[in-house]
Amino acid sequence: MTTSPILVTGGTGHLGRHVVPMLRAAGREVRVLNRSGGASGDGVEYVAVDLLADEGLDAALAGVETVLHLAGGNKGDDKVARNLVGAARRAGVKHLVHISVIGADTVPLGWFRTQRAAETAIMDSGVPWTMLRAAQFHDLVLMMAEKMARMPVVPVPGGLRLQPVDSREVAARLVELTLGQPAGLVPDLAGPKVYPLGDLLRGYQGARGKRRPLMPVRMPGKAGRAYRAGENLALRGNDVGERTWEAFLAERVG
Repeated sequence: MTTSPILVTGGTGHLGRHVVPMLRAAGREVRVLNRSGGASGDGVEYVAVDLLADEGLDAALAGVETVLHLAGGNKGDDKVARNLVGAARRAGVKHLVHISVIGADTVPLGWFRTQRAAETAIMDSGVPWTMLRAAQFHDLVLMMAEKMARMPVVPVPGGLRLQPVDSREVAARLVELTLGQPAGLVPDLAGPKVYPLGDLLRGYQGARGKRRPLMPVRMPGKAGRAYRAGENLALRGNDVGERTWEAFLAERVG
């Protein structure tokens, strides 16, 4: 069995905080990249790297055969992917695992296009790869619901449906893929139910004991058509998580 560390970008983020302990439980040492480094120990090494500026990557990838790429932001993910791919090629990485989003290749919005560009950089890299597209995490939907609930009247885009998935289930699947062989684009992972956005917001308000009127609004343009057509959903051939939005709310809010 290989003894080289698994390098994880974004290992201190929301998904990384689930993934890193799972990799350690599987007996693997982990090298976590972040902007500030940190105190290493118990099989986890923290290395300060600026992925966007491409600073420190070559040294961080020394001796690494497997990379799990979780780092993401509001912008620049395509450039980060290209920087990581270049360093991975130079280091002779044998397996690059990437988390993406359902709809990266279908939803005509800037952020989704950036995710698609990041996917393309990895697919065309020449480094053996595995890629998982996942639905929005429950935690992200909760954050959105919390912000929207502060409004006296909550606008609800008509036709917008989501299929939220539990981040722990995504983390477990990513660990399984990381410990396996390169598999290319694997089936999407989404939650067990599709919800109109209004139902998600009503569920949150009920769990919080809040009551805010919801006002339907129409999403214009190509993005509106894509969402109404369900381009952001995985409705066939995908893997399905077990944890529902209701169960998540009962744990986090109820």
